[in-house]
Amino acid sequence: MSSPVLNIEIIEEKVEWQNLLNKVKYYDFYHTYDYHHLSKAPDEKPILIKYEDNGNLVGLPLLLRKIFDTDYYDVTSVYGYAGPLYNNVNSSFNNLDFTNQLNQFFHEKKVISVFSRLNPFIKNQEVVLKGLGDLVQLGKIVNIDLTQDLDVQRSIFSKTTKRYINKGRKLCSVRLSNSKEDIATFMKLYYENMDRVQAKKNYYFTEDYFNYFINSSDFKTDVLLATYNETNEIISAAMMVKTNNIIQYHISGTRDDYLYLTPIRILIDEMRINGTAEKYKYFNLGGGLGGSEDSLFRFKSSFSKDYRDFKVWKYIVNKEVYDQLTNEYTNLDTDTDFFPLYRAK
Repeated sequence: MSSPVLNIEIIEEKVEWQNLLNKVKYYDFYHTYDYHHLSKAPDEKPILIKYEDNGNLVGLPLLLRKIFDTDYYDVTSVYGYAGPLYNNVNSSFNNLDFTNQLNQFFHEKKVISVFSRLNPFIKNQEVVLKGLGDLVQLGKIVNIDLTQDLDVQRSIFSKTTKRYINKGRKLCSVRLSNSKEDIATFMKLYYENMDRVQAKKNYYFTEDYFNYFINSSDFKTDVLLATYNETNEIISAAMMVKTNNIIQYHISGTRDDYLYLTPIRILIDEMRINGTAEKYKYFNLGGGLGGSEDSLFRFKSSFSKDYRDFKVWKYIVNKEVYDQLTNEYTNLDTDTDFFPLYRAK
């Protein structure tokens, strides 16, 4: 897909995608070509919008999708923490030319609305998007500051977390693995977790997803396993993803029979120890469901009080068509913050 806009280019090929990532100041694994192709739905097309002018470079990775049986499109972001990337952009960046050209591109391609999650560890994303739609804070995420000494990090742990880690370290062992057998066990634990929380179907990742993820050259994935010493049984596993100086706690699973031990705590503890030794800066545990400060958030905050704002970008490009689609496809009596509204079912 090409565009006549002077400073806007649409990238779809892996080599060009990676070339842009190599030029920007900072990126996370959520911005990579491989993760976009792993995460996309069958009706979604990964694109990387590239803007370059006078030494300023902006990259905006998105998923393009058709709106039902219409001639219109909208764009969304991958699950996780994405948003714009840049080079030579600071807090005083004048984004007027970028936003004008981006708008022109959206109108030419009949894009009606844009939604993207932002990355709490990449500064100036809001500067890049200023004046385009709304930036909404959904909640907070929990980061462990790996630049601090290990003892300082641990001193912030809650008493409960310290107690469970001490107990877990006595009863369990932790190891790294990417063997087929161990990954198959990890998948079973993960599915067991999804069953327990009655997760949506799209959270049941396939075997290809796990294998492609672990073998990707775009980022480094550590699979940590906790084994119960008495039986040598794998009772918990977690996938942690490393990119630049960020570690992301991606997915995990624990055997139902061992939930009382909360062995995921020792896996998080192991990762923060290893990550500190390897000179990573951030270890993002994520937030609560839907950004809420629920029991999941409280569990994560038992490790750290370094909270970061989690924001999303919502932009209606064509209000007239947006309202038409909403009237046609959505019950307007529905009280929801879902965006775009015409996809609320």
